[in-house]
Amino acid sequence: MGRLLLIDVVTSVAVLGLWYVVFSHYNRKKGATALRWVQTACAGKGRILESRWMGTSRLQARLHFPSRWFENARVTLKFRPRALPIHWLMSCWHKQEETLTFEADLDGSPSFHLEVVRHRWCAHNRGISSRKRDDAEWDFYYEPGPVILTTRTHWKQDPSAELNALMSARRQDFLEVHFHPESPQFSATVHLESLADPNTAAEFVSALREIAAGASTHRQ
Repeated sequence: MGRLLLIDVVTSVAVLGLWYVVFSHYNRKKGATALRWVQTACAGKGRILESRWMGTSRLQARLHFPSRWFENARVTLKFRPRALPIHWLMSCWHKQEETLTFEADLDGSPSFHLEVVRHRWCAHNRGISSRKRDDAEWDFYYEPGPVILTTRTHWKQDPSAELNALMSARRQDFLEVHFHPESPQFSATVHLESLADPNTAAEFVSALREIAAGASTHRQ
């Protein structure tokens, strides 16, 4: 009995070890591909200086851009934690997305905190066959206008810079956009796979500049 238990333990350890090696390598291979997407996005506008892994599911790279663009720029690529089965199953359960977060300091420190979080809205039918489908058989969910929650006692009536940043984030499919007076002063998060498309990747840095320009407008 003890011998069988020992065999089971050794087998389990071997399987877990093989799982760890295989899926760690998979994440690293995917990370190398994602860095090529980032380099494509930065082509002619910036370049990757160095990259390093932080565990088996998080990759960080430092970027360099021309002066007066971004300072202390970096991207953090977050993959599913495939190397450990329990963590991988939990990420699947919570439907964790693989994301890329860009962080940088701006030419001047923003004087405000702004967090833009995007929510998707959709429509679906009620199981009616396509032959019987019409507008009355669909449930539609519309996107409301911007809603701003603030702690300021005196809020200006025309927050154009903040709303311009919000609209830019919507057009470029950003998940989150943050402005803070402290470093990193600007951050934006996207689905990692969105950069797999060369056209989307080529517009990535331009979109970041467009959003960050809202902070400069706010300071003027």
